[in-house]
Amino acid sequence: MTEPSQRPGRLAIGIVGAGKVGAVLGSLLREAGHEVVGASGSSEESIERIDTLLPGVPRRDPDEVVRASDLVLLTVPDDQIEPLVAGLATLGAWRAGQLVVHCAGRHGTGILSDAAAAGAIPLAIHPAMTFTGTSLDRARLRDAAFAVTASAPVLPIAQALAVEMGGEPVVVAESDRAAYHAALVHGANHVVTAVAQASAVLARLGFDNPGRVLGPLTHASVDGALGDAPGAVTTLTGPVVRGDSGTVAAHLAALASTPDTLAAYRAMAQATADLAFAGGRLGPDGYAAVIAALGLGPDDLGAEDTGAAGHDQEDR
Repeated sequence: MTEPSQRPGRLAIGIVGAGKVGAVLGSLLREAGHEVVGASGSSEESIERIDTLLPGVPRRDPDEVVRASDLVLLTVPDDQIEPLVAGLATLGAWRAGQLVVHCAGRHGTGILSDAAAAGAIPLAIHPAMTFTGTSLDRARLRDAAFAVTASAPVLPIAQALAVEMGGEPVVVAESDRAAYHAALVHGANHVVTAVAQASAVLARLGFDNPGRVLGPLTHASVDGALGDAPGAVTTLTGPVVRGDSGTVAAHLAALASTPDTLAAYRAMAQATADLAFAGGRLGPDGYAAVIAALGLGPDDLGAEDTGAAGHDQEDR
């Protein structure tokens, strides 16, 4: 294999772990002109994805996939990547000049060290998008952000691959990957959890279609938050930001029969109060009243928060 250029040429691509992510990304790289020479996957779902999204691509064992490929796409669960790479190194499957890419959000290229020791070129490329494992993901990935991490000489290769998969490459430092991924999980996965809990409460009250009630409100709220400057709360609304402690107390009482939702509501209400106070949307008296309604005393707050209610408006 020749030394990689800044834009990958036609590559023989292998997919180790044809799950929801691997099969879709493989199909996009195939569409971009590369050849997918093999994919591993043993579950019925993986076999169906290979047949549907990668027709004609042979199923092979992981080591066979690696040996046949110029670029290996590792799309297995995060915690399986490092032992898988180590096991393939023990088998002597990696070779010098070979590109090895994983798609885990929290990891940089360090997790691929056993492949790098054999001369392979490690790249981390994480699409900031949820996957269904179907052709629907193609449209979702168009212009989505792809977090890329690689050493400087080969960073253009990772960026070019992200572009070929339809994404917008964003460089993330190795040391920032965990924080980057935590932000995505908090801003996306946890929103799903909150909406699911809210839908369950509405369903318990007899709403046949909770999504019809929550949908417009949730979309408007998220759109507003995304339009704010980072950390700003100009579009934040609701009882907490108004200092309506009586309403907050009533909410807690109403949610008493659903302890998981109650705990999540209390934690997010405290975080909302802190954010609104720091942003000047909630005054010290209102902040103190909301915190009291939440049943939080000094022992429940961090060192910075315990004195928050005593600040004057001008201090912010």
